[in-house]
Formats: sequence, C-alpha cells, structure tokens
Amino acid sequence: MSQKHIAIIGAGNLGISIAEGIVDGGLKKSSEVFLTRRHIESISYLKNKGYQTITSNLEAVKQSRIVMLCVQPKQLPKVLEEINPVLTEDHVLVSVITGVMLAEIEKQITVKATVIRAMPNTAIAIGESMTCITSNGNEAEVKEIQALFDALGKTLVIDEKLMQAATVLGASGIAFFMRFLRAATQGGVQMGFHSEEAQLIAVQTAKGAASLILENGNHPEVEIDKVTTPQGCTIEGLNEMEHQGLSSAIIKGLMASYERISNIK
Repeated sequence: MSQKHIAIIGAGNLGISIAEGIVDGGLKKSSEVFLTRRHIESISYLKNKGYQTITSNLEAVKQSRIVMLCVQPKQLPKVLEEINPVLTEDHVLVSVITGVMLAEIEKQITVKATVIRAMPNTAIAIGESMTCITSNGNEAEVKEIQALFDALGKTLVIDEKLMQAATVLGASGIAFFMRFLRAATQGGVQMGFHSEEAQLIAVQTAKGAASLILENGNHPEVEIDKVTTPQGCTIEGLNEMEHQGLSSAIIKGLMASYERISNIK
C-alpha cells in the first residue's frame, strides 16, 4: 500500500471531478490517482493525462491508503464485498454516496478501518466545492480528509444527521443556482442583450454577490439594503419577485428535495 496513492472507486462525473480537483490543486500527481470503472474506454482521455485507469477495484485499493467510494448506493454492497480481502485498519474509506450512513458501511467491512462521509459538489473540479464532512473515526484522519477537501473549496464538519440536508443545500444546490442563472439570462435577453452577454452579466453578478457574503460575513439583507433606494428599480423588482413567491418557491423546492432524499431507502 502506498501512502501517496488515492483510489477513486467509480469514475463517474463526481469521481472524475474529485480526481481532477485533487490533481489541478497540486495535492497529487495524476499518476498517484487510481480511477476504476467497469468500462474504462470512456475515460481513456484521463489515462492519456497520466491517471491510472483500471477495471479492478481490488488492485486500486491494494495500492492506495485513501479510498474514495463514488459508486451508486445499490452498487456499494458488491464493491465492499469485493475489496474486503485487501482492506486493512490503515485504510481510510471516504464515501460520497448519497443516503448511505456510516454504520451501513462499517457493518459491511471486515476490518476496523476509518470511515468518513463527504458530500462535495461538482464545482470541486475547479476548486470551488462546498463539502460537508462527518465521521465516527479518528479526529486526525478526519482533519486529513478535511485538509484535502479544503484545497478544493470550502468545508464544514457536521453531525451525520445533517448530511441529507447538506446534500440538498450543497450538492443539489448547484442545480438550483444554475436554474436561477438561466432565468436571469433569459430576462437579460428579453431586455435586449445577446444571450452570451446576458449570461456573462448574470454569472459575474452572482459570483460578486456570493463573494461579498463570503468576504464580509454579512447577512444577505445587509447587502440588499446597500443596493435598494426609496422608490428605486431594485426594490420594485425585489417586491415583485416576492409577490410572485420567489423565497417561498426556493424554500419549497429545497424541502421537496429534502423529503425525497429522506425517503430513499
């Protein structure tokens, strides 16, 4: 087992995003990252970049200390059964699988390895993920994994009972914000901009708004008050959005997603 190598079991969209984020962030060389997939032809371009792409989960785990589990929930029991013969107490298993509790994984492995759950989002590929982390394991190893994800965006260590909510707010949240940007772009086109111009304005404005909150730590309403003036166009637009149910629709959408994930067995 190499202390340097990381195995990413299940090189789908998220697994690839994690791999690229780790390498682009300078945390690992591409040659130190194993990517497994049943049909590796579709990720041959990653092999050309130096990644070790293989079909054998067993071989990847045997050579890596940190093992990222990025498969579908229904695939997990078979994967754990497959890698059990080479798991040791020195391994650190990091699951990014939606809805799978720590206890479920611990029950299916035959050694007392550290198990950590992490919920990043796809912005990890550009170092801008929001990753929530939880574990029943060793604090030092939790900090090690947190440090890895810290280099790929922001992290927050939370209680496991909040992981489903974190999935909705942080991971599904990417799609929710994208839909807002799409709507803002469409509005810009209606006002007279070309599509690419409207999108640039909307995206950069959204980035600026988020950066203000991250940098200043203010409540969003504090920043809103700086933009609104008496009888101005901003407050007119904000009030119309609220009359049409903007905040209510967002909260209802979040809760609908949360109820759905809470009922997945």
